[in-house]
Amino acid sequence: MPIIVNLDVMLARRKMRSKELAERIGLTEQNVSLLKSGKVKGIRFETLEKICEVLACQPGDILMFEPTVKSD
Repeated sequence: MPIIVNLDVMLARRKMRSKELAERIGLTEQNVSLLKSGKVKGIRFETLEKICEVLACQPGDILMFEPTVKSD
């Protein structure tokens, strides 16, 4: 998948556990875990906004686009 989720990196930088983030943004720990692992197909802007607010970061700190290299 060309979209990489770096939520675990931002949590480590902020010395915050997934449980605390989940509580502060109103998601279950399970959903935060799925988001961290990149196993979600989408994220609401409202949720992304809450994550960025709590972690004091930008969306680009959490999500990264990595193009797929096509082989001939």
